[in-house]
Amino acid sequence: MVTRRTFLTGLIGSAVLPSVAKAAADRDIEPEFLRDWLRAGRIPAMVDRLPTHPRIVNMKAEGRQPGVYGGTVRTIIGSQKDIRYMTVYGYSRLIGYDKHLMFQPDILLGFESTDDTVFTFHLREGHRWSDGHPFTVDDFRYWWEDVILSKDLTPGGGALELRPHGTLPKFEVVDNLTVRYSWERPNPMFMPALAGPLPLVIFGPGHYLRQFHKKYQDDFRLSALMKQNRVKKWADLHIKMSRASRPENPELPTLDPWQNTTPLPSEQFVFVRNAFFHRVDENGVQLPYIDKFILNVSSSSIIAAKAGAGESDLQATGVDFNDYTFLKDAEKRFPVKVSLWKQVRGSRVALLPNLNCADDVWRKLFRDVRVRRALSLAIDRHEINMVAFYGLGKASADTVLPDSPLFRQEYADAFIAHDKEQANKLLDEVGLKNRDDEGIRLLPDGRRAEITVETAGESNLDTDVLELVRDHWREVGIALYTRTSQRDVFRSRAMSGTIMMSIWYGIENGVATADMSPGQLAPTMDDQLQWPLWGMHYLSAGQEGSPPDLPEVRQLVDLLNHWGDTMRFEEREVIWHQMLSLYTQQVFSIGLINSTLQPILRSAKLQNVPAEALYGFDPTSYLGLYMPDSFWFKEA
Repeated sequence: MVTRRTFLTGLIGSAVLPSVAKAAADRDIEPEFLRDWLRAGRIPAMVDRLPTHPRIVNMKAEGRQPGVYGGTVRTIIGSQKDIRYMTVYGYSRLIGYDKHLMFQPDILLGFESTDDTVFTFHLREGHRWSDGHPFTVDDFRYWWEDVILSKDLTPGGGALELRPHGTLPKFEVVDNLTVRYSWERPNPMFMPALAGPLPLVIFGPGHYLRQFHKKYQDDFRLSALMKQNRVKKWADLHIKMSRASRPENPELPTLDPWQNTTPLPSEQFVFVRNAFFHRVDENGVQLPYIDKFILNVSSSSIIAAKAGAGESDLQATGVDFNDYTFLKDAEKRFPVKVSLWKQVRGSRVALLPNLNCADDVWRKLFRDVRVRRALSLAIDRHEINMVAFYGLGKASADTVLPDSPLFRQEYADAFIAHDKEQANKLLDEVGLKNRDDEGIRLLPDGRRAEITVETAGESNLDTDVLELVRDHWREVGIALYTRTSQRDVFRSRAMSGTIMMSIWYGIENGVATADMSPGQLAPTMDDQLQWPLWGMHYLSAGQEGSPPDLPEVRQLVDLLNHWGDTMRFEEREVIWHQMLSLYTQQVFSIGLINSTLQPILRSAKLQNVPAEALYGFDPTSYLGLYMPDSFWFKEA
């Protein structure tokens, strides 16, 4: 049975109806911000710089209000690399999620998917990059032929989402507005990868990037560019100049609503409106409404203090729930509003026993499900919820939230009851019966049962939670110690097996649907702290790390591979449930509290920011799903 999904917006190759842009051509609705550029002839009039059929965002139908142009949004970031938030917030994607987490075309005019093996993409006629150059099928061809197929630029053979079964797809330019990607077997990861917060890159501004490519640039000029940009290889030069996910190169053309104008290094980055952005509202007014975003670099530890002191117009990152009272109090002193959005992670804090840790004794213990279950049962989640989250979260295993169609209560309840008697019984069963004079259990080699939980030290919340868990585990004969290190050191220690256990977030996407990859439930990435070496093995296609040697973990990988092979939604749903059941019953991650709340601070004048929403990196792209290009100032 052939399953075909088609989603087309507007009219392909038709002029039966005038576009909204043309209908508005007789009205002067140009942003004041662009007047000087228009007078100088640097950009054409709006009707000529928009696609023939732009994406029309009906504000009223989406529960928003049409806005007006103008204004600057200030926000605070913790380091220069955090300018990457702007590509996440902008959420300009070939295919994106709508607020119901269904796929919709965005940059694309439309798409067709047949059995998740053949994907046909239709471009918008007249669409342009931020520098005014046409965005065409040649930008897909360049990236395919000169980047993905280049052994210098893509030595690993391409992203796993492009070669889930080991081989790359067939790429075709069908006509001057259509491209197609075809696999022999289903690739259900493809569209979720395109819609994600860090989207799979399959196109780039070839007209700009060819100057950094060995195939198109003479050696003399290429050497000069390498020296100018302080790199030793031409491939490093191309990668540096083409990196759209971290917009450090102000010259790189973009399709995002705002583009960076500030080169590194800087303590302040200015993003200005993209005059060629492809979205308009129902009145023909080109988005974004807001002219500029200014990102001020500060120490991560004082972002909340600065936001609460009136130095931010929109702040979501760098603040946490334990900052809420302080931020809410700022409403009395400054024209700001603070809302609470629900976090989408499977657990706001989770304890991750490292099944790849270098300590032989602890590695064997952590791989025994009875130990993982005992450590979970020993924790009093009600106390953690009341003390750290004012009772507003939910005690839960690390699993999907009730907001997900995949939610089942049995997953959330798996081994979360505070049952010291059962925890003690399980620890006795594995041979940890002997204790020292202080009541701490003794390991088979005579050492005390001391677990050092490591943290990246980025949240006081982690420290507060660990103090409570320390008391809970002490009552079953386990001593807990903490160690803090910087995130990069933290990651490398986990990979080396030095970390016994860490405290981090739970699964990224707690609102998943069956069409989204269940890869977060199996070792697929090297930053999954409960099995980093197994994750590296999967990520590197077996070139690095080590294969999982725990039967239940191998079963998760097999189920994931089966999910990637099926084209039937019903079968994917069954696989998701099998994986969720196995993951929670095996307690591979000790979830504590989920459905926790995230403070979102905004200027009181900033409109169209939801009062309630889901908040997370994947799949909502933090603010991205709610279209910051539709935010506007009431008194701009």
